[in-house]
Amino acid sequence: MKTTLLLLLAAVLALAEDYKFYNDRGSEAFKQGKIEESIKDFDKAIALEPRLKPHHWQRGISLYYAGKFDECRKQFEIHKTVNPEDVENAVWHYLCVARTKGVDTARKGLIPIRSDERVPMMEVYAMYRAESTPEKVLSVANAGGPAGKELHVQLFYAHLYIGLFHEAAGDKKLALEHIRKAAKDFPVGHYMWDVARVHLDRAK
Repeated sequence: MKTTLLLLLAAVLALAEDYKFYNDRGSEAFKQGKIEESIKDFDKAIALEPRLKPHHWQRGISLYYAGKFDECRKQFEIHKTVNPEDVENAVWHYLCVARTKGVDTARKGLIPIRSDERVPMMEVYAMYRAESTPEKVLSVANAGGPAGKELHVQLFYAHLYIGLFHEAAGDKKLALEHIRKAAKDFPVGHYMWDVARVHLDRAK
């Protein structure tokens, strides 16, 4: 019995030092709205596996909600080195900069994106560049008659990033209207839906 308990304890301790353990726990903490706890776990995961850091966009989002906007900006700048054509990365970088230096500065420093094949992400990018509108983003998301899951996902992303666009501009009413749609009307089974849901819960 003692040997079994010792082996079990050793296994638990080994798990506790596994970066995946902290990374997963950080994700779960975020989903529960425990933002600071998520950052601590993500930082522990990175300390155990430094190669994880440039990939860690989840940490960047947690930093945004913690109000640590300069760290948030830096996280999305290094994420570009491993994911250079991701509109979402450029948008979250914009959001971090906008909170400290305003939307004009954020727009001027928007990370260049040439091709994100997901609909309607390039139209979302154009909106943040002040070259499109929320209405056009929704039009593109609906264009071509997509149905079922495809349309559901496209409208989720459209409403989420329109909501965040309005939040950066200081329009809290429109921001919540669109983020509520993303969270309530178009739930998708991955981390970004948790972002919409946590955002909405914090706004309440």
